[in-house]
Amino acid sequence: MVTWIVLAVVPLALPLLAAAIRPVLTGMQRLHQALQELAERHTQAAALMARAREVQHRAETVAEHLRQLSHGARR
Repeated sequence: MVTWIVLAVVPLALPLLAAAIRPVLTGMQRLHQALQELAERHTQAAALMARAREVQHRAETVAEHLRQLSHGARR
């Protein structure tokens, strides 16, 4: 008897369950897309930071050379 009740109720509950899950799945897809975009921006930012470190290092090297030239010119 219980088997018949379960067999009768489960097919009725499945569409309700699917309807309840659908917005969650949509939200998860949007979250996944947003996280992918964030990861891409993070990668771009990391590349920019690496480039900025290179430029800063070169600027410091040039500044040091200029200081050395300046001290040499004074002598």
